[in-house]
Amino acid sequence: MTRELKDQGLSVGRRRTARLMRENGLKARQPRRFRRTTDSLHAFPVAPNLLEQDFSAERPDEKWGADISYVWTREGWLDLAVVMDLYARRVVGWAVSDRLHKELALTALRRALVVRRPGAGLLHHSDRGSQGGFDWLSQHLGGGWCDGGPAAFGSGFAE
Repeated sequence: MTRELKDQGLSVGRRRTARLMRENGLKARQPRRFRRTTDSLHAFPVAPNLLEQDFSAERPDEKWGADISYVWTREGWLDLAVVMDLYARRVVGWAVSDRLHKELALTALRRALVVRRPGAGLLHHSDRGSQGGFDWLSQHLGGGWCDGGPAAFGSGFAE
């Protein structure tokens, strides 16, 4: 603001500008800081990309897509994990947290599994971020949720 006033020919300093803004109830808006939500360079195993950018589905609970983003709230920035059924394009599981960690993605997936109870053949697709929790997924596929191996959970390469 001080720079703009000086560009217009006014002789003002930083402190005077701040005082005048405060007296008039004005606040400077800070630019949003970029937050990375995907760590593609992690050392965890990456499942093969079975979806291959084919986001169409012929029936419900055939293909699910998952992602993590962040939203501004009155409480500050919150991380949001979402699982979407690619057939209906509807959210089937979600979770919110004030910290980005793999448990966030797993909570969203668990909620989707409990609510939808999909049959065999479900393909769960997410990006290559380390929050996907592939260690957990490879250990919990025996519950009848997906075809019997880690390949049922594909890791996409959309970054």
